[in-house]
Amino acid sequence: MNAPRAGEEPATPVGVRGAPRRQAVHAASGNRLGVAHPRQEGPTDLRLVPPALAAWATAALMVRVSAGWVTGVVAVCLIVGVALLLTRRGRTPEEGRRAPRAVVWTRASVAAVSLCVAAAAASAGLHGADLRRGPVPALAGRYAQVTADVELTADPRLTRPRIKGHHAAPTAVLLQAEVRRVRGRDGTVVATRTPVLVIVDVDVDVGADADADADADADADADADADVRSGAGEGRRSPWLTLLPSTRVRVVAQVVPALAGGERVAAVLRVRGGGPPEVVGEASAAQRFAGRLREGLREATDGLDADARALLPGFVVGDTSRVPAELDEAFKATDLTHLLAVSGANFTILLALFIGPPGLAQRAERRGLAARLGIPLRVTALVGGVLTLGFVIVCRPDPSVVRAAACGSIALLAIATGRRRSLIPALATAVLLLVLYDPWLARSYGFLLSVLATGALLTLAPRWSAALQRRGVPPRPAEALAAAGAAQAVCAPVVAVLSAKVSLVAVPCNLLAEFAVAPATVLGFAALATAPVAMPVAECIAWCASWPAGWIAGIARTGASLPGAGVDWPGSWTGASLLALVTLVVVLVGRRLVSRPWLVGACLVVFLLVVVQPPPLTRVITGWPPPGWRLVMCDVGQGDATVLAAGDGSGVVVDAGPDPVLVDRCLTALGITRIPLVVLTHFHADHVTGLPGVLRGRSVGAIQTTGFEEPADQAEFVHREAAARRVPMTRAVAGEERRTGGLAWRVLWPPGGASTPDGPNDASVTMLVRSAGLTMLLLGDLEPPAQRELSRSPEAAELRAVDVLKVAHHGSAYQDPDLIRAVAPRLALISAGRDNPYGHPAPSTVAALRAGGATVLRTDEDGAVAVAGTATGLLVARD
Repeated sequence: MNAPRAGEEPATPVGVRGAPRRQAVHAASGNRLGVAHPRQEGPTDLRLVPPALAAWATAALMVRVSAGWVTGVVAVCLIVGVALLLTRRGRTPEEGRRAPRAVVWTRASVAAVSLCVAAAAASAGLHGADLRRGPVPALAGRYAQVTADVELTADPRLTRPRIKGHHAAPTAVLLQAEVRRVRGRDGTVVATRTPVLVIVDVDVDVGADADADADADADADADADADVRSGAGEGRRSPWLTLLPSTRVRVVAQVVPALAGGERVAAVLRVRGGGPPEVVGEASAAQRFAGRLREGLREATDGLDADARALLPGFVVGDTSRVPAELDEAFKATDLTHLLAVSGANFTILLALFIGPPGLAQRAERRGLAARLGIPLRVTALVGGVLTLGFVIVCRPDPSVVRAAACGSIALLAIATGRRRSLIPALATAVLLLVLYDPWLARSYGFLLSVLATGALLTLAPRWSAALQRRGVPPRPAEALAAAGAAQAVCAPVVAVLSAKVSLVAVPCNLLAEFAVAPATVLGFAALATAPVAMPVAECIAWCASWPAGWIAGIARTGASLPGAGVDWPGSWTGASLLALVTLVVVLVGRRLVSRPWLVGACLVVFLLVVVQPPPLTRVITGWPPPGWRLVMCDVGQGDATVLAAGDGSGVVVDAGPDPVLVDRCLTALGITRIPLVVLTHFHADHVTGLPGVLRGRSVGAIQTTGFEEPADQAEFVHREAAARRVPMTRAVAGEERRTGGLAWRVLWPPGGASTPDGPNDASVTMLVRSAGLTMLLLGDLEPPAQRELSRSPEAAELRAVDVLKVAHHGSAYQDPDLIRAVAPRLALISAGRDNPYGHPAPSTVAALRAGGATVLRTDEDGAVAVAGTATGLLVARD
């Protein structure tokens, strides 16, 4: 083909109508229009971005203000917007041609922003008024007892069990709902429509009010990006958890004000007693159908291993009720929690399967099931719309699901109309529509993270991918690395505000998990669709999906267990700004390093060493753990976890602390791979909840516990964990002596016979340990009555002048002074959490120990403590 001469119009290719005009439009993009690529994008259209951002900010500010302010803002913005539009339309065509284009654009832009601000303010005012109208707010101010008909607006969820001192806070069912009818004590019935949070006690526990109210404070403003997860046993599923959205139930409840952060609700309804719900209105047909699908998926995954059984419903429909607390913490530590919240990623995978890769949707060589079945483009968009509606119904109309559906609907509309798609305008349109539909999203951290991540994938990721490919990185790895890096770079400052931590393993963990996300999601949806008609087939599909799900769980646990997986960071917007600055510096330096392979390799090696922290190298650099250590008291917060050296890579673990991640990191730093025995002194949560972290990836010989199995739920938890890993359990009895390697110990307490201790603390296993000439007394959580009994027991003869004392009950004030004087320790170790609300350790206890000549070390101030040396030369090191 001959090139056109100067001044000539280029020839129009045969069969391509309007090609010269489209070539002119795309000239700025630097790409020629070709038949095989008919809809090449031009420059990014940013005109919708200012109105979307203005609406977002307005909704966030106006949703809590008075009606007067809302009316004033709406009126002013409407006047300004309409005036600008009329001024622009009032020009003659000749004036319009003579007016500078910048002036015309500025007026149109300001008019659009003004009108969007007015719309956002009006929507925010109306939604905010829902919290103030009707009788519910006044009833909450009086803490009234009422009978109310409430309609559920989301799936019921359990609060996640939390450690409160020595016990696990009782779980409660949370219901997002709307009050439709209220009957007061005087018999007056009032119809209303007020959003509330309903808290239903799962177990009758009058003393749990403070804990449940704390959960309400934390969860009242939660959206689907911060789902409330539960580690409760499957066998204790409450009938309240079977309720579906749109169901109406009648409750007798106390109405209390919403605590700080309860922005979406006008009040909290506390339902006590834990009885079954009184249903007065069945769920809609669509919700009943969606409920059957979700229940079918749960049934199809019942026979899988624990990780796949927990994760697959989360990947597919956001059902995280089976995810245990320790796995949830691992996902948080590795920034993989977005996989457990139904989001745009789930819907994108489904759309890609149906219409093919988005980049090929407008090309002749488009792929996907629709193209293979010969479905025309516009019919594909129509079917995709039905798929979008089904996705919202099955996965529940939670905020994250609505966000995903909104973005997908805009893409489908672009396909249906045949117009060129520009993803930035699509994102801006989605933001604008969503904040107008639900102004509370403007205050949601989940919404902010979703928009930031999507914007990074649309703007930064393509540029970073192209830069990596120019430097020789293959296309697929370059795209994956650029996407993970861009999302992490823009989201990390916000995550730091929420968690006060920065994950160093987020990018590699997301990269490793990415290959398994699509198979797990697609197979999970296949099992969901198949379960109602062919359960055996669904179970087979679910079994196939369990492999990628197990891989993702392994990635999360492995990443979270690494000693350098994360660093503490200021949890404030100042800290976020500092992290953004650090990220910018890293990116700028990284651009220069990418072209130097040797420097890149060296940086990767240093990064791996910082994250993995191999014990031999760490010992050389930091001196931790010290050579020849005999005992280490791990820093696990408000709890106990002690390790006794039993040979190279081997150790006896006494108590597991409250946090699996922290105790796992402590054992990893010590190089412990074999555990002949785990001793759990008693079953309080701050001593046993970290057991999964102790058992993870290590050879464990047995678990020894006290014979007093209270609290029952924690004892059940220990038995369940031991059975799942086939670890035998034994009971400790006073007088028992054992030895492993150079370590020997004698059990001093609890005594045998029919005597019953006053409580779990007084049933603590107490051990006298000898290693390399050192004598160490571990008291568990013994309280003064048991301490006095111990000092008068036949075993008391050995309690003289011990070298190391593990002080009972985190150094509380409840100590027997006679026992402290009798043992006369040279070194006293206290395990307590920083800023704990119990005042541990008590100043009186610390003073008594020091008065007896003991050196006192405490984990809340000194961190982990290691003891080494012999009886003639005691050595102490701190981490």
